[in-house]
Amino acid sequence: MPPTPSPQQSASGIQPASTAPELLRNFCIIAHIDHGKSTLADRMLQITGIVDSRAMRAQYLDRMDIERERGITIKSQAVRMPWAPRSHGGGSGEADRIGRMHALNMIDTPGHVDFTYEVSRSLAACEGAVLLVDAAQGIEAQTLANLYLAMENDLVIVPVLNKIDLPAAQPERYADELAKLVGCEPEDVLRVSGKTGAGVEELLDRIVDVVPAPTGDPDAPARAMIFDSVYDTYRGVVTYVRVVDGVLRPRERIAMMSTRAQHDLLEIGVSSPEPTPSQGLGVGEVGYLITGVKDVRQSRVGDTVTSALKPAAEPVGTYEDPKPMVFSGLFPIDGSDYPLLRDALDKLKLNDAALAYEPETSVALGFGYRCGYLGLLHLEITRDRLEREFGLDMISTAPSVVYQVTLDDGREMTVTNPSEYPAGKVSETREPVVRATVLTPAEYIGTIMELCQQRRGELQGMDYLSEDRVEMRYRLPMAEIVFDFFDALKSRTRGYASFDYEVDGDQAADLVKVDILLQGEQVDAFSAIVHRDKAYAYGVMMATKLKDLIPRQQFEVPVQAAIGARVIARETVRAIRKDVLAKCYGGDITRKRKLLEKQKEGKKRMKMVGRVEVPQEAFVAALSTDTPTGKDAGKK
Repeated sequence: MPPTPSPQQSASGIQPASTAPELLRNFCIIAHIDHGKSTLADRMLQITGIVDSRAMRAQYLDRMDIERERGITIKSQAVRMPWAPRSHGGGSGEADRIGRMHALNMIDTPGHVDFTYEVSRSLAACEGAVLLVDAAQGIEAQTLANLYLAMENDLVIVPVLNKIDLPAAQPERYADELAKLVGCEPEDVLRVSGKTGAGVEELLDRIVDVVPAPTGDPDAPARAMIFDSVYDTYRGVVTYVRVVDGVLRPRERIAMMSTRAQHDLLEIGVSSPEPTPSQGLGVGEVGYLITGVKDVRQSRVGDTVTSALKPAAEPVGTYEDPKPMVFSGLFPIDGSDYPLLRDALDKLKLNDAALAYEPETSVALGFGYRCGYLGLLHLEITRDRLEREFGLDMISTAPSVVYQVTLDDGREMTVTNPSEYPAGKVSETREPVVRATVLTPAEYIGTIMELCQQRRGELQGMDYLSEDRVEMRYRLPMAEIVFDFFDALKSRTRGYASFDYEVDGDQAADLVKVDILLQGEQVDAFSAIVHRDKAYAYGVMMATKLKDLIPRQQFEVPVQAAIGARVIARETVRAIRKDVLAKCYGGDITRKRKLLEKQKEGKKRMKMVGRVEVPQEAFVAALSTDTPTGKDAGKK
């Protein structure tokens, strides 16, 4: 049975001014994708009694349609739960649950490598982390990445094996692996099932026991760090904060320390799991603030909120800004939608702090934005959200990474768009590289080595985690993994390998810019920067694709791929021949020849002055990337 609601909650449903710091526990759930974070969070919500069985649904904290369709978490979600830990008398019944009522602030985080920035911001708001591992699959690449992030933030790690109810579960084997990784005994690794609820109460008790209470000065000037925010059409910007010092109360005048903007605090409260107004937030508490401000630039993730009347001297600190890995242009199909795209990106940036964008102009596509993403799935999710939430129709150009180019005269420039690549003498081009970690069964070592060598990878090391599980470390060019590396890895290992990466500087490479010419005119949207060895294959692929997509004209249209002035591939869009002899049902042959010569001269003149208009459908089809979709898109 779920425990009774917190005695600290008033009859009106409004939370009290604040909870004593010693009764607070702030923790997040971190894991590889599809290891059961959201399902475990569902059981916690049910067991603590804040969501009743009628309102309960699977993936309760995943609020976006796109999250529920794909089965992946994209946004971190904070929720406050009441919990009275079991007494230490050794009993196991409900009657023994006589400990003081605690408030547990839980943050459910994404598991995909493209949303690591969400995880890092969540970790900064916590003192503990539940490290979740699937008892049927074991430790995977993102498990290690998230564990190292938590250790860097000095969080207390609670190791947990999930899905122990599965027939394929091997809890004893993976408990040993997890214990070695975290540095504890196998007996200390909790066994739970997010589906059935087995072991979840013991996990909540363990969190109360081992996760330290937040520390701070309740009498100091108020300081609260913004770790997330969202735009509400009716209420304006909703800001999520973690209070470090002091107390924030409703109707108080607050100030943002970086922008120096001041607002009246209209509402303050906690997510439990729906927004619940409170009389204030004290030291260590996690909650939300509403000021009624509609300007999305007034609330920045990492900023510090303080009292305007008694401001703090120093901010809490800030988050390290994420560095975009993949760049792609976004252009509205209807040019008049450009202001709508600008507003939509401003609002989406509030909810997705990892998104970067700047205005861009294309000869072929008009006005748009050059957007920076953390990965290909991040790009796909962003485009989907802009189309669904803001009703925009857009063209997205082919993804590319950022290059550092040094010219012969010593000047250096940063290239995020192939159209910016200099046409003059280039001394050196440097491309970003990543440090990749692949976890795989030992039988697939050979096929993974072959794949990574094809992608210009360098083996950095290899360790056996157990008799049949290997961790392989590679240094790979970023441009080689943003398209289909993950698909190729999964198909070659029958889905058993997992993959994670982080930026590792840059390296010099023999790169060239491949231009696509229509009727001798360059179309900047189709240009790409590729390695010289792969330039011919890209040129042939694009020329063949465009030959089928461009409508036939009354004259021949050459489609060429070129590196500088040298053409490396060509296809021809055949002309539509108008039958000028249809009206000649008899007569002298010279009359027919005269008509054919006249048509020939006209076609020659038409070819000189005619322009080839590429239809929007051709742009969409030619620039569409075959990215993974559905639930498997997230399984890195």
